[in-house]
Amino acid sequence: MRKEQFDVTGMSCAACSSRVDKCVRALDGVSDVSVNLLKNSMSVEFDETAVDDATIVAAVEKAGYGASPRVQKEGKREKGKEEKDTAREEYMKMRKRLISSVIFAVPLFYISMGHMMGWPLPGFFLGTENSMVFALTLFILVLPILFINRKFFINGFRSLWHRSPNMDSLIALGSSAAVVYGVYALYKIASALGHGDMQTAHSFAMDLYFESAGMILTLITLGKFFEARAKGRTSDAIRKLMDLAPKKAVVIRDGVETEIDIDDVIRGDIAVIKAGDSVPADGTVLDGNGAVNEAAITGESIPSEKTAGDRLIGGTVLESGYLRMEVQKTGEETTLSGIIRLVDEATSSKAPIAKLADKVSGVFVPVVITIAVIAFISWMIAGESLEFSLSIAISVLVISCPCALGLATPTAIMVGTGRGAQNGVLIKSAEALESLHGIKTVILDKTGTITKGKPSVTDIIIGEEWNEDDAIVLSASLEKLSGHPLGEAIAAYAEERGLKLEAAERFELLQGTGVRGVVGGHLVEGGNRKLLEKKGLYGEKERELERELSDQGKTPLFFLSDGELFMVAALADTVKPTSRRAVSELRRMGIHTVMLTGDNGRTAKAIQKKVGVDEVIAEVLPEDKEKAVRKYQENGSMTAMVGDGINDAPALARASVGIAIGAGTDIAIESADLVLMKSDLMDVPGALQLGRATLKNIKENLFWALFYNAICIPVAAGVLYPAFGIRLSPMIGAFAMSFSSVFVVSNALRLRFFRPKYTAEESGVEREENNGSCRIINTVFDRVMTEDKENGAMEKRIGVEGMMCQHCVKHVHDALASLSGVESVEVSLEGKSAVVRCSADVSNADLEKAVVDAGYEVTSVEG
Repeated sequence: MRKEQFDVTGMSCAACSSRVDKCVRALDGVSDVSVNLLKNSMSVEFDETAVDDATIVAAVEKAGYGASPRVQKEGKREKGKEEKDTAREEYMKMRKRLISSVIFAVPLFYISMGHMMGWPLPGFFLGTENSMVFALTLFILVLPILFINRKFFINGFRSLWHRSPNMDSLIALGSSAAVVYGVYALYKIASALGHGDMQTAHSFAMDLYFESAGMILTLITLGKFFEARAKGRTSDAIRKLMDLAPKKAVVIRDGVETEIDIDDVIRGDIAVIKAGDSVPADGTVLDGNGAVNEAAITGESIPSEKTAGDRLIGGTVLESGYLRMEVQKTGEETTLSGIIRLVDEATSSKAPIAKLADKVSGVFVPVVITIAVIAFISWMIAGESLEFSLSIAISVLVISCPCALGLATPTAIMVGTGRGAQNGVLIKSAEALESLHGIKTVILDKTGTITKGKPSVTDIIIGEEWNEDDAIVLSASLEKLSGHPLGEAIAAYAEERGLKLEAAERFELLQGTGVRGVVGGHLVEGGNRKLLEKKGLYGEKERELERELSDQGKTPLFFLSDGELFMVAALADTVKPTSRRAVSELRRMGIHTVMLTGDNGRTAKAIQKKVGVDEVIAEVLPEDKEKAVRKYQENGSMTAMVGDGINDAPALARASVGIAIGAGTDIAIESADLVLMKSDLMDVPGALQLGRATLKNIKENLFWALFYNAICIPVAAGVLYPAFGIRLSPMIGAFAMSFSSVFVVSNALRLRFFRPKYTAEESGVEREENNGSCRIINTVFDRVMTEDKENGAMEKRIGVEGMMCQHCVKHVHDALASLSGVESVEVSLEGKSAVVRCSADVSNADLEKAVVDAGYEVTSVEG
């Protein structure tokens, strides 16, 4: 199966898009069609062996419209350029038509209504004897308006010929009827004046309807002008993304820095990026360092520090520093192009709720024409004049608005998906966006979704006589050679603290227990409790310590120096800083939260306690994740699955809405309906709120469109005239019709200002034990950790501003730990805070002075 995009011309309302959809869908080999009235585009999925582009184009042309395959130039988004130019071109055309129409419509209206309103007019327009001069002047003024807006007549009557009447058909019929009647009145005036019948001449001069025809066309053109301008704003998000694509790149060719066009960049090029430059394509940093602003891609406002080996995304901006990168993806392969493609496909797709509008639109125009004919005949039978009956019929034709129905859904979808993209949430289809509002259960994979996905050091417990840096250097120097994820985490932690590691000699792996080597002349051993058991050091106190750490979801590693236990390092896959707040927000929204994990029940419970999910399913095998999703769906709950791994792909595909973490695998992202570019769980409740807001907007638009037509058509048909003497003139009908579609588009544009509303307070979020920091505890190993926490110590929380990296964390930690009476210090980079356990005689002033002296600002001291 192949999916192709087509540009469609000649569509003016929902009836047009419905007709195009129907004629293409009828072709053999076509499996799916989505026609977008807002973008004048069509997406077709078809079997290449049964049908081709030419056949599809021919089917559209047979229906009375134009079509052409959308051309994409390799390495460049020609499609985006065409869309942008088309929207601008449509706007400028409507502007020119409007100005030209107004030039003739103003004098037409003034002359036709002046004698009734008492406005000053030349004498040759006044009096029954001048009726022919008056009528001919109006006729001459309306002719340019008819010519300027001839598109309504060409498209309208062509659609009638193809038996697929649309909005243009209604306008063409209404204004043509008015003009034809006006010409008929011209002859009646001439005949009456020739026979001296001044009363008949005066009567027909007052009911020419030339001004109605001219004003109908001008007012509808005014509405189309505002509609075109509003339509252009619905695709602002996509346009801004396309504008991110750099136009030039500096690459090294033959050893020389050369500026070339972005289309000439190839895979393997070495690109040079200086402060203020855009990253030309996707690739990897070879050398240099700098802060890259990725806000336009990920929505993350804080610049990301990049060094050798880090990934770069094309279209992001280097705010400071200097980088050399190897280009790995160009043109349509880049992340930016992929994002634009996803958003574009989403805005071109059709939400299930749009089927209601499609069904109504398919029969709307024929029904309106029928109502107009019935109204005309009914009033003639009731004894009203031809002029009155014709006025009623014209009003019915021009007040009906299939446009509003056709624009109700696509405008909201386009603005909603665009707003999501700006917030770092990529929504891949309109169906997914609509489904978000009905989600009742959110299933969260633990590793990489709730947690960071890799182990981190959370606690360092060292012997009382040991210096913490010495203990960490000793253990990290040994573990650096282990190749084990836990050992590598300890080595990474030491490097984050800026410690210089020593060489480990005679290194060897101890099967099932740990590692051993000589560091700085000391025999250092590190491993699990089996290591202590072999040495006869695993007593009750050590067992109690291990149990306590395990209950917190942590894994302890024990380190010996020359046979003496000197340090215990606790490691865990730590919870992301915003995970608890995200879960709290989901629960506030009435959504049941479930965590899936392959961990044992005790570890799972520890994570559940930290995060606050409603339910935990532990010891889940990868193949069982899809079954878990299916279980909730079978219970009647619309379910969203959030994950990032390859083993999450089946569950993501099974879920009502699959949500992939942006930092996850390509397979997970392909399987999902939504992609969170920031890899932040807070975007899950944000996406659900956006889905609810978009569906609400669509319902408002559909209600307005249906309500408008349900009320206005009967009024235009004259149902209120017998009782209240109320009837609508064709001009008022044209005005109301024009602005109903403008109202729908403007209502959809309100979504551009959507922002997620989070009520969970930051202060109410439980602090994680490792948000970029580690707890250091000095203790005598014949006491348990919990005993050390007692002794009358108190905890104080200090707000700290100015920390930028782990070196800052170390400076703040060391400054506070150096104070007499301070037992432990926990510093959080993300939380911009430090938690200090200290004796009562350590004052707030002492704590504040220590932080300030270290070069940082204290915002608060609590406790």
